[in-house]
Formats: sequence, structure tokens, C-alpha cells
Amino acid sequence: MKFTKMHGIGNDYVYVNCLKEKVDDPAGTARMVSDRHFGIGSDGLILIKPSEKADFQMDMYNADGSRGAMCGNGIRCVAKYVYDYGLTDKTSISVETGSGIKYLDLTVENGKVSLVKVDMGKPDLTASHIPIEAEEEEVIDSPLEVEGKTYRITGVSMGNPHAVVFMDDIENLDLEKIGPGFENHVRFPDRINTEFVHVESQDKVRMRVWERGSGETLACGTGACAVAVACVLNGYTKREVTVGLLGGDLKICWDEQDGHVYMTGPAAVVFDGEIEI
Repeated sequence: MKFTKMHGIGNDYVYVNCLKEKVDDPAGTARMVSDRHFGIGSDGLILIKPSEKADFQMDMYNADGSRGAMCGNGIRCVAKYVYDYGLTDKTSISVETGSGIKYLDLTVENGKVSLVKVDMGKPDLTASHIPIEAEEEEVIDSPLEVEGKTYRITGVSMGNPHAVVFMDDIENLDLEKIGPGFENHVRFPDRINTEFVHVESQDKVRMRVWERGSGETLACGTGACAVAVACVLNGYTKREVTVGLLGGDLKICWDEQDGHVYMTGPAAVVFDGEIEI
């Protein structure tokens, strides 16, 4: 199987051009290639496929083989792949995902894509849709007890479920210890991605993320979008904010007119290769 390893600010995936390649067991393949000791090493597997509804389809699997509906950093890399590898010459494309069709604008420099702006659609705040088990319709600054400690969470779906937690100190958090308690909490029927956020100003926040199925990652695009929405809902920032992740920064705008969230960030190729599966 020929593949390309790519990353969006450190959120790395193995990409396969399924216009040419065939992957019979994507879940098993995702587990194998993601292993950083015995495989290629990645946060998961993304298959680029033809689509009847859009220019391309993105099929995403987490490192544990579970299916993901959407990946913000991953979809930027899909855009870079299809342009840089000659699958399209368009600088505005559509990509079918598990959470609907996304529209992307590509910035090209010297024949290669350097930045991608993604229309991530409208956030869904309805608790039952995210899903989060709650008495209230929306979970905003709501208490959640995890292993004997009470946190306050804001629930947002950006195609994937997110719980955003604001706190002063995120550097010293032991995510390996507390992350699984959030991910597998009884109130999250489909598990959850959890963002731990420190607000620096009305224009800049920093975050760490524990992703369901992958653990702590250097970046999460849908998570950064959920954080921007949660910041506005809680009155912490403006509607346009820079979200600092371990792997780099993303520019997020929650547009007041159309209600859509727009994410702008880079995408990079690490290397091409071939592996037996």
C-alpha cells in the first residue's frame, strides 16, 4: 500500500489515495499504521476516495481503529494532497465527510498549498445531539464530576463531540491520568474529545486536547473550533480568535452572520512511502 504521511500542526495521519489503492480492512490498517513503534506512527488513517456528492470523500479512522466523522487538521491535509499530487487544479474544493460536505479554500504558493481555510459549518450545541446526557438542552459552564473532582464543561459538536474545560493551569495537567476519565464518562454515550483551555486575552487562547481513540495529540482542528465557540458562549473572547495548540496555531472565526465556524491553518507533507498490509 502506497501512502503519504502528513500533518496539520503536528496532528499526523497516514493518507492513502483510494482512487488508486484499495484498503480492505481500514480499522485494522489504522491500528497497524498508527503504532509509533511497529508501524508508521500517526494519530490515525485517512482514506481519500471519490465522491458522488463532492469533489472528494474523506474517510477517517482513529489510532485505535474507531471511525471518526470529521477531522479539522486532517481535512486540510486532504486539500493539500489532492492539489499537490495533481488530483485537482481547483483552489476551492468540496470534501464529503462523516459530518457532511465541507468547503475549503486553498492558498497556493510556488505551486504548493501552504494554507487551507475550511468552512466547518455550524456548531451544534444541543446536548442530545453532541451527545451529552444532561437535563438542560445546552451544556454551557455545567458541572461534571470526574474521579472525585468537579470540572465545568461546555459541550459543542463540530461533527465530533467536544467538552471544553476552562482553567488557569494547563501545562501541569496529567492528561494521561485524567483524559480517560473524561473520554469514557457515563454522560458521554459516544465518548468525547476534551479540550483544556487557558484564556490569555480576548484574541488568544491556549489548549491541550485528549482525543477519543487517540489520547493526547499535538492538535485537534474540530477541537479548536469547539474551543472558539465555547469561548464566545462563556464571554471570554471575540468571535475571531487564535487558538494555540501544542503543534502550532489555528485562526478560528465564528461568523456572526451565517453562524458558520471557519478554520485557517497550514498542512504539511512529511514523507511518501509503501508498506505491506
